[in-house]
Amino acid sequence: MSLLNHKKKAAVVASVLALSALTFSGCDASKEGSGAAASSGTAAAVQTENAPAAKADTAGLSAARNTPAVRAAKVVGPSVVGITNKAVVRDWFNNPVETEGAGSGVIFRADGYIVTNNHVISGAKEIIVSLADGRSLKGKLIGADEVTDLAVVKVEASDLPVAAFGDSDEIVVGEPAIAIGNPLGLEFQGSVTSGVISALNRTLDISDKRVKLLQTDAAINPGNSGGALVNADGQVIGINSAKVAANGVEGMGFSIPSNTVQAIIKELMEKGYVARPYLGVTIFDPNTAARYGYQLNIDKGVYIFRLTLGGPADKAGLQRGDIILKIDDKEVNSVSELRQQVGEHKVGDSVKITFDRNGSTHTADIVLEEMPQEDR
Repeated sequence: MSLLNHKKKAAVVASVLALSALTFSGCDASKEGSGAAASSGTAAAVQTENAPAAKADTAGLSAARNTPAVRAAKVVGPSVVGITNKAVVRDWFNNPVETEGAGSGVIFRADGYIVTNNHVISGAKEIIVSLADGRSLKGKLIGADEVTDLAVVKVEASDLPVAAFGDSDEIVVGEPAIAIGNPLGLEFQGSVTSGVISALNRTLDISDKRVKLLQTDAAINPGNSGGALVNADGQVIGINSAKVAANGVEGMGFSIPSNTVQAIIKELMEKGYVARPYLGVTIFDPNTAARYGYQLNIDKGVYIFRLTLGGPADKAGLQRGDIILKIDDKEVNSVSELRQQVGEHKVGDSVKITFDRNGSTHTADIVLEEMPQEDR
């Protein structure tokens, strides 16, 4: 079987390509830097207990006016902040140029811990957090995760208003959804838009990584990223992250579910990064191979283009040119499917790999190891 016909001689560096129809909705900037480095933070549990939270004051409003959006804005609004990312990029003449981008964040601990999107703070030389009470404080990056597009920032303050997380597993399609953030920058800080939950567990392939998100028709615009998606009970059920941007597309915003958010920010606070399992292979499916100028002639599975020396797959005896067909008896026919299957496991788990080598089917048990930082 002819597997891989070179169209160019240069070695391929495995990298990720963003889905063309999908753009991140916030960090309203002229130009963003790249490669935010997560610094380790003090280990701390994600919690909202015993923390002061803003209380709704709807006295004097009629029942008709006291809507879920009104109550959500009163309860969660004070905990939504503006985040300014001051980064340094290079112009056409390789001269350093300082740029600014604006996004949103949500305070989840009264002692100054804020969750936002990774792309809001990516490449930041300086982070400025604008509180709802008018104060501007310098922020410190505690940790960031590119895969889920989440980051934790810390400001030196106490007794801050805190948003309470809801259980995103209990969300139902059609229930009210209120987005709070800073569309188009801090001049529109604390803007509130409302809609409904349009769909659950929407799976989008972002940079060859499969991510599950909530879909809402509440308006999400540049600058809203990192802001809160709130239910009618005033609980944060998601962190707004992405929006489909294409001609004729309206009302399709996406939010990272709150249960995912809580798990990720807990690990970011403990380690500064998220430990993920990996196989130690660079793989292609026909579509990804074509992006790099190769023709891959396989009907199913994913082709191993390269192995990490001493990595899990290498230790298990897999070779370049093998075609991975299944993981734990589940078929994998694309890069994103394989990453999803591996991502459902933990570091130290053993998985059974079914693969094709020169027309013969084989199996191997691979113990997943923690992905090296440079491969993230």
